Amino acid sequence: MPLLPEARMVLDASGTWKLYVLTGYEPRDWPVHSFGRVSPVPDVLERVAALAALGYAVRGGIEWKWDTTSGPRRRPFAKISVRPLTAPVVVPPVGGAA
Repeated sequence: MPLLPEARMVLDASGTWKLYVLTGYEPRDWPVHSFGRVSPVPDVLERVAALAALGYAVRGGIEWKWDTTSGPRRRPFAKISVRPLTAPVVVPPVGGAA
């Protein structure tokens, strides 16, 4: 599984669920979506919709891997590999009979 881009959904220090996409740039540049709540935990459909709004889609399967942050204030988070959404390229036909 490629490392980046990767989406992570974490129970933020503010106490609400946030989803962000690690893009390899500075964290201040990462696309972010706040779910604005603690419970219920955002389900897979909500996460996919939030990713789409940020311009990303899940790469491969839809299974999110759960873990916890390190340190004294451990917080749960989920992660999954994503890819940027792109518009399909339409190539007009060349030549041919009229």
